[in-house]
Amino acid sequence: MGGSHSLRLRILVGQDTAMGPGKADLLEALGRTGSISAAARSLGMSYRRAWLLVDTMNQCFPGPLVEKVVGGEGGGGARVTRLGEEVLRRYRDMERKAGAAIADELADFEAMLGPPPGAAP
Repeated sequence: MGGSHSLRLRILVGQDTAMGPGKADLLEALGRTGSISAAARSLGMSYRRAWLLVDTMNQCFPGPLVEKVVGGEGGGGARVTRLGEEVLRRYRDMERKAGAAIADELADFEAMLGPPPGAAP
C-alpha cells in the first residue's frame, strides 16, 4: 500500500466495531502505559473517548479485554487481559494477512485513485 491510501480492517458485532485499527492502537498503548488516560494522551484522544472504546470492546467479547487495576503506588490504572492480548495478536495477524492477500489488487486500485480531497495537485 502506498501513498496516502490505506486498507483498514474492522470487525463488527451488530452495529458496533468490536475491533478496528484505533482500538488495536489503544490496546497497544494501554499495554505500554498501564493507564487509560496515559494511553489516550499518547494517541491524542480524550480520556472519555478512550474509555468509551474500552467499554465497547469489553462488551463485544465474552470477557473483558481491559481491566481496571485498583490501588498501588500510582493509585491504580488499567491492564490488558490475556483475552485482550490474544484478540490484539489475532487482529494484527488478520490485518497483515489481508494486506498481503490483496496487495496486487490494492496496488491496481490505488492507480485508479486520485489524490485525497483537498490535497494539492
